[in-house]
Amino acid sequence: MAAAVAGAASGALAQVTPAEGYTPPDDTPSFKVGSTIFADYTRGDLVNDSFNVARAYINVTGNLNHLIAYRITPDVTRESGTGSSLNGSLTYRLKYAYGQLNLDDWTTKGSWVRFGIQQTPYLDYTEGIYRYRWQGTLFPEREGYISSSDAGLSGHWNFPGGYGDVHGGFYNGEGYSRAEANDEKGFMIRGTLRPFPLGGVWKGLRLTGFAVDDHVQSDAKRQRFIAQATFEHARGNAGVDILSTKDQATSVAATVEGHGWSVWAAPKLFKPGWELLLRHDDTKPNKSTDQRRKRDIVGIAYWVQNLQKVTAALMLDYDSLRQSGFTPVRPRDTRYGLKMFLNF
Repeated sequence: MAAAVAGAASGALAQVTPAEGYTPPDDTPSFKVGSTIFADYTRGDLVNDSFNVARAYINVTGNLNHLIAYRITPDVTRESGTGSSLNGSLTYRLKYAYGQLNLDDWTTKGSWVRFGIQQTPYLDYTEGIYRYRWQGTLFPEREGYISSSDAGLSGHWNFPGGYGDVHGGFYNGEGYSRAEANDEKGFMIRGTLRPFPLGGVWKGLRLTGFAVDDHVQSDAKRQRFIAQATFEHARGNAGVDILSTKDQATSVAATVEGHGWSVWAAPKLFKPGWELLLRHDDTKPNKSTDQRRKRDIVGIAYWVQNLQKVTAALMLDYDSLRQSGFTPVRPRDTRYGLKMFLNF
């Protein structure tokens, strides 16, 4: 009898199954290929009327298992080097190439560590709310203060309960389009708070702070600080950025302090798929001078409806830059364009 009971217990243990409701992680390797295209026809007083391809990404993404992910993305750009047989051609360069360790097994879902050429913390986050990079880059990038991608090591952590996230890391500091110039590395960090994540009209409010602490060379600082507020709603998104900068050309040069702000709104119209883009940028690159740059953007876009795993949009836009206080005088640069966005 004892032998029979022992045998039955042994058989029962051998057939133990996972607890009800438990789903084991999917460790099947995956491989996906997609593309992103920004194309336009632009005309203006200071530029030649032309058809252009501003961006053409080939996105290769996937997972080795549920812990390790990767991305490789080449980017098209205009070759402008003199003396090259490729001068004027569209050439490919590497925009993203990184490996990612997912930390879902140990902390909040969506947390990870990345190593390689990757998105910097501020721009990639903001472009998830401001959907119009295909019209033109965001305010601090267009003014030349930060890059959208750089080589480095970074980490991302989501706050429990959907209250926000933090993303920070160490980067070369020169951006993905230039080689590292010296031993100095840039520290970048963004923290975002969603005060009311549980529902209601204020669920779409997010408050963000972003900082860069870098050096052009030893004891020659390069710093950026951005305070941001954004709001997402079924009737449209909006945001405001306040920027402060400090730059030194060399360790003995005077510190140049600049500041600026940008406000934008993308209200949805009553017809499905139609949106407006309204944006104003105001930059004072050196507070000790009268130099100033102001940009106004107005556009009307149509986002193609009822697409699956594909995003497509067209836009007619007006983009005007006024610059004052510069010597020699800089004329107003106003451009009109028809722009196209495809992503799949």
